[in-house]
Amino acid sequence: MNLTTEYLGIKLPHPLIVGAAGPLTNDLNTVKALEDEGAAALVLRSLYEEEITGEQLSSFFHSDTYDESSAEAGSYFPDPLLAPGPDEYLEHLRQVKGAVSIPVIASLNGATPGGWTSYARLLEQAGADAIELNLYHSASDASASAAEVEHQMVQIVHDVKGEVRIPVAAKLTSRFTAFANFAAQLDAAGVDGFVLFTRFHRVDIDVLEYEVLRSLELSDSSELQAGLRGIAVLAGRVKASLAITGGVHTALDVVKATMTGAHATQLVSALLANGPRHLRALLEGVKAWMTENEWESLEEMRGNMSFQRIPDPSAYERDAFRRLFR
Repeated sequence: MNLTTEYLGIKLPHPLIVGAAGPLTNDLNTVKALEDEGAAALVLRSLYEEEITGEQLSSFFHSDTYDESSAEAGSYFPDPLLAPGPDEYLEHLRQVKGAVSIPVIASLNGATPGGWTSYARLLEQAGADAIELNLYHSASDASASAAEVEHQMVQIVHDVKGEVRIPVAAKLTSRFTAFANFAAQLDAAGVDGFVLFTRFHRVDIDVLEYEVLRSLELSDSSELQAGLRGIAVLAGRVKASLAITGGVHTALDVVKATMTGAHATQLVSALLANGPRHLRALLEGVKAWMTENEWESLEEMRGNMSFQRIPDPSAYERDAFRRLFR
């Protein structure tokens, strides 16, 4: 049985990758345990440019900047002073690289054009096997059009690709009006992979204390749906490889992701809830399902449920939507 896959041009024994949005890769002992239990690759927690520059942001400005931000950003909020600076992050990257033999992917969330490129170079020099660009934009400025926001992101990918030789992935949110078109623009700019989708933390309001309340709960398999659709839309239409993140908990989740076209599946919540040993359990579960259903490899099932198999995806989705409410 063949579980091998290729993600970002890197050959992996299977598609199970440890994702960036959590503390799993912060500790070297945990990193080693993840490798021992079978992780195919590791994505380190994001390096944020604001934390690098050490800007002292007020609570109001910080909240406004990261309104509806990703779970990853939420995990740093609200004390940026405690976050690692560039030297600490780069040294940790070197230590992780020295501790494991599997690929180590750095994650970067820049704020300025120069920040994206300069820190991408540093991550490459520190030994990262690839870089995951956490492309998030709050789009709260009414004077900036969607086209302008998308152009900025495409330019970031283009500039970073021009500065580094290692593979570059783009981690995106699902909040794009014409997602497939935007992904095609990034693909044309040379991105090597897509990670779908950034998971948002929950926001509420304390109406008595006038405070914004932010919470982050572990995902479950129900959150896989958005990623499945995103992967299915892009499979076979872009050159870049595809990874799904958010909601991958069971062997069946891995199978579904592969069938829609994913080359890799990133896990965070499932490992936080069940520990590194869950990786081995997932692999055994995937093998058992494949044996029972007579699949020889993940490659032969990859994309067999993608939109590439549908002559007119728009008409198909509209018809499905119409039938749902009949």
